[in-house]
Amino acid sequence: MSQQKYNKLAGKHVLIIGGTSGIGYCVAEASLESGASVIISSSSSSRVSSTISKLEASYPGSKVTGYSCDLSKPSLEQDIEQLFKSVGKVDHIVFTAGDKLAAMPVQETTLEKIHAAGQIRFAAPLLVAKVGSRYMEKGPNSSIVLTTGSVAEHPIPNWSVVAGYGAALHGMTRNLAIDLKPIRVNLVSPGGLKTELWKDMSSEEQEKMYKDWAERNPTGRAGTPEEVAEAYLYLLKDSNVTGRVVHSDSGALLV
Repeated sequence: MSQQKYNKLAGKHVLIIGGTSGIGYCVAEASLESGASVIISSSSSSRVSSTISKLEASYPGSKVTGYSCDLSKPSLEQDIEQLFKSVGKVDHIVFTAGDKLAAMPVQETTLEKIHAAGQIRFAAPLLVAKVGSRYMEKGPNSSIVLTTGSVAEHPIPNWSVVAGYGAALHGMTRNLAIDLKPIRVNLVSPGGLKTELWKDMSSEEQEKMYKDWAERNPTGRAGTPEEVAEAYLYLLKDSNVTGRVVHSDSGALLV
């Protein structure tokens, strides 16, 4: 085989928290296609098992393992500690886990709802970085990639809680890049995508939303998780990038 200078994920171990659906699943596919070993995690052990079977069927001979970890419980930090004890050493951590978006009018916002909205989307990635960094080689070939959303920079009515945590991830990423150096920490900001995130909406509501995005976006369509997965791979592979936000949003911030 000829020398490979750019297949930088070959033989690497990539942990994807939130890897059983949406963007995380597509990052798992892309990582396997790049020759990496993949470990997936989500709150459901049955979904982890079925996702492993699905990936093994699509990529025979690839190494895929997985562990369940429910990030919604009060025992969050202990559960993350146990996850990494099970996983062991990793080269890269990708965090795409999420829960139902806490969209609500400001007048319906309570302290309890604010705290609940931030457990998986803010506290969990911070604790994953804290714990996970202890299981990584201390150098720029190791990286953590977190996930935010375009609402952090493009306001949407009734999304103040979601936008607050989304914007906070920008600051968290930059600071973690300093606190955990020389391990790299970066952030992907997707725009509106066709994913399972909208499963509670009717098919008619989803189609209308996708149509509205397509009419507004400079690309003329809504994005897909397969497209956004490329942003994560870039950040995993480029050891010269840290503390940065990569947008994959169909140009939504331009309008």
